[in-house]
Amino acid sequence: MRVDQVYGQKKGPVVSFEFFPPRDEKSQSSFDAVIDELAPLKPDYLSVTFGAGGSTKDGSYQTVKHLTADANLPVVAYVAGYGLGPATIVDVLDKYRAIGIETIFVIRGDQPREPDFVPHPESFTYASDLIAFISEQYDFSLGCAGYPEGHLQAESLEKDIEHLKLKVDNGARYVVTQYFYDNVFYFDYVEKCRAAGITVPIIPGIMPVYTLKMTRMLSKVCGSSIPASMETILADLVNAPPDKVVDFGIEKAVEQCRGLLEQGVPGLHFYTMDRSRSTREILTRLRNEGLIQ
Repeated sequence: MRVDQVYGQKKGPVVSFEFFPPRDEKSQSSFDAVIDELAPLKPDYLSVTFGAGGSTKDGSYQTVKHLTADANLPVVAYVAGYGLGPATIVDVLDKYRAIGIETIFVIRGDQPREPDFVPHPESFTYASDLIAFISEQYDFSLGCAGYPEGHLQAESLEKDIEHLKLKVDNGARYVVTQYFYDNVFYFDYVEKCRAAGITVPIIPGIMPVYTLKMTRMLSKVCGSSIPASMETILADLVNAPPDKVVDFGIEKAVEQCRGLLEQGVPGLHFYTMDRSRSTREILTRLRNEGLIQ
C-alpha cells in the first residue's frame, strides 16, 4: 500500500491511526486488544513508530509484521535516523521491504536519553538527509512530519517550513503534522507551506486529551500549545474521575475534527497512544454525522 496514492485516489478524507510497539508480553496483550477494538473501524492505514536511536527497532519490525501478516491490516512503518548508520538503515528497510511494506514514514527522531548512547559517525543529521538516502536506493512511498507551531529546535516557523520543503524536494510525498488544539495553527501552516511551493497532502494530526498529566507533558515535549480556554477546562478537571477527562477529550476532538473536515482536509491521523476508546468514539460520531465514510 502506497499512502501517497491513497491520498490521491480516495474520495473523501483518509483515516489513519498511529501506534507505538508494545515493549513486553503484558503490553502486547493490551495492544492486541486495542487493535481488535479499532480494526473494525477499517482505517485506511495504521502507522507504527520507531524508538529514538533504534531503541524499538526489533519491536517495531515485529509489530509491523504482526499487523500485516496476522491481522491483514495496511501498515506504514516509521524509520527514525538519529544515531543510526547507513548500514543499519539499509538492514531495517530491507526487512520491511521483504514483508511487503511499501510506505515508510521518515523522521530524524529524538536523541536517546541513555547517557552512554554514542551516535554512529555517519548517522543522518536531518530527516531530509535520510529521505534523500532512501529515495536514491528504494521505491518506497515516503512520508514526513510537519510542525504547525514550528519544531521546538527550529529557528522560526519560516525556517522550519524551509526544512519541510527540502524533505519534500528530496522525496517525501505526504506530510502528517504534529498535533495541535487550535485549528488556526493548521490552516495558517498549510497556507504558508503552499506559498513556499509545497504541494503534497498535509494531514492534520489529532491527539485527544487522555489524561491531564499526559496532555501537559506532551505539550512541553512536542511544542503543541494548550489554548487558554482549554486550560481553564483542564484546571476544572484536576479532581475529576479519569473517565470525565477522557469524555472531555472526546468532545474536544470531535469539535476539532468537525472544523477540519468542514474545510476539506485530506484526512485525519489519530495519535492513539495505544488506547482505543477515544479514537473509536470520535470516529463513530464523525461517521454518524456523515463527515467521513
